[in-house]
Amino acid sequence: MKDLLRTRTSLVESVENILNLQAKLESDASNKYLAMAAWLDRNGYANTASYLYKQAEEEREHFLKVFKYITDMGGIAVTPSVPEVQQEFASLREVFEIALQNEIAVTQAVNKVIAKCRAENDYATEDFMMWYVAEQREEEKNARRALELFELIDESEAAGKFQLDVQIAKIGE
Repeated sequence: MKDLLRTRTSLVESVENILNLQAKLESDASNKYLAMAAWLDRNGYANTASYLYKQAEEEREHFLKVFKYITDMGGIAVTPSVPEVQQEFASLREVFEIALQNEIAVTQAVNKVIAKCRAENDYATEDFMMWYVAEQREEEKNARRALELFELIDESEAAGKFQLDVQIAKIGE
């Protein structure tokens, strides 16, 4: 049956597999941002929590975009399991240090998908993935900007925490 299904798709199995890994990574990123947003809410950072709730939804959209692409191309999209994610953070700054590392990991994964597409001469999927290249450039820039704000605003005082909450929420507007 698997061989019969392969004749109905232009996706080679190795590209389909790496796309399913990318879909899982995007889904996991959504869950991580959701946990971060909940922590921010619990700790009084309402503006930044709203920002990360939006980020969580955006990552879910990224997941669905890959998932749907796989099925549109006749492949088999695998619904990813939901792993445990970190629920507690030492500080507001730690949230954004982790966010930046997550975005860098997603960028590296996107690059691997594109490299696989090139190796398999899958130009359609490479073209599809170029949207993610531009998106990741923006996502990394925003995460870096959040961390830059910690260099400009002293978070050791209540006024600084308030300003960080306000300013981080404005990133990407």
